[in-house]
Amino acid sequence: MMSDTRPKLLIVEDDAGLQAQFKWAWPDFDVTVVGDRAAAIAALRAEEPDVVTLDLGLPPDPDGVTEGFAVLDEIMALKPATKVIVASGHGARESALQAIAKGAYDFYHKPVDIEALGLIVRRALHVQRIENENRSLSARAGEDNRVLGGMITAAPEMLKVARTIERVANANVSVMLLGASGTGKELLARGLHESSNRRDGPFVAINCAAIPENLLESELFGHEKGAFTGAIKTTEGKIEQAAGGTLFLDEVGDIPFALQVKLLRFLQERVIERIGSRKSIHVDTRIVCATHQDLETMITDGRFREDLFYRLAEIVVKIPSLAERPGDATLLAKAFLGRFAREMNPQVKGFSADALAAIDSWAWPGNVRELENRVKRAVIMADGKLVGAADLDLAEPDEDAAQVLNLKCARETADRRVIRHALARSEGNISNTAKLLGISRPTLYDLLKQYDMHA
Repeated sequence: MMSDTRPKLLIVEDDAGLQAQFKWAWPDFDVTVVGDRAAAIAALRAEEPDVVTLDLGLPPDPDGVTEGFAVLDEIMALKPATKVIVASGHGARESALQAIAKGAYDFYHKPVDIEALGLIVRRALHVQRIENENRSLSARAGEDNRVLGGMITAAPEMLKVARTIERVANANVSVMLLGASGTGKELLARGLHESSNRRDGPFVAINCAAIPENLLESELFGHEKGAFTGAIKTTEGKIEQAAGGTLFLDEVGDIPFALQVKLLRFLQERVIERIGSRKSIHVDTRIVCATHQDLETMITDGRFREDLFYRLAEIVVKIPSLAERPGDATLLAKAFLGRFAREMNPQVKGFSADALAAIDSWAWPGNVRELENRVKRAVIMADGKLVGAADLDLAEPDEDAAQVLNLKCARETADRRVIRHALARSEGNISNTAKLLGISRPTLYDLLKQYDMHA
């Protein structure tokens, strides 16, 4: 005998008439009907239903909501992914708000409209299946998408970057990372350090754009006591602190032209002099730098030394923007949500379907940093279990974008788009459309029928 593959629906209702009505209302579901709290929890454990409809007025409190809320609390504790739809005629608005706060998916009023409830049930099932798919993909992706010391990616463009960095990690060469702000340059620099034979030494980072020009030299090279007003003690610079390890110069394009000469001398001779001293100090450190600026243009304009550029850029690695890394925004968003939810708002369990679609379709001009900030803010502000597109302050995507939630849907969306374009160019002529697509007319007819499209 074949197993029943229909979705499972648990009805928790003490009214015998409604029990019979519900039992046969949805033949496309495997329906279980129970009438009290104990039976509801037993059925939940045995059946693991996809969707539950829950009457809040259950015995021994049929005129109140205490017993119904107790059932809801147990469902959320045992199987929080279950979509629970609650019903009550007792203080409907207050009950609805309380139920949603406890984790219910939706609410309906009594007396029951079977057709309206059916729409809510099917919508709940649709959302539940999408969330299950995403949880499954995340679980399978998990550690497979962590490369180079924890960087999360599944995009071929970023995996190529990771392989390049791993390949040069043990070579005694300077590495320059080129990419827009927020693409993860420091994370990659740390990954390079941790993959190198200098991993037991320090990793020292300095953002050259964040330090005033008159202080940057002291930060890099250190100073002797009394070298200038306020120099009350001898201080090592970042270069010395990085001895035996890696020095990461972020936004190296912002180093003043006069200071570039001193940095070039260090790269050539591997010695420094602190401000206020004539003593040469040998420092063995690996230089990794990063910038979002066009250094070649700066060289042409006389704002960056060409000889320094070639010393810093023995190996150049270009980092793609988040928009150029298909699928990574969703992977990263889930990782950020997991971390921030644990730290700040444990009730948040994941993203809604509209949020995932919005994340996938957004251009992310601020790259990974923008994504991280939006998810962090959304987790803090979220009222329910799921973060929605509105929580992320992202517009809901159009219908096509919202459908691209799995590989099958992605293929269908791509097929539809290409077929529409070909039909438009051929002015609806089937023969010419098939030629443009490189397929036969019967194949095109099959696709049009499959996707319910018309020439």
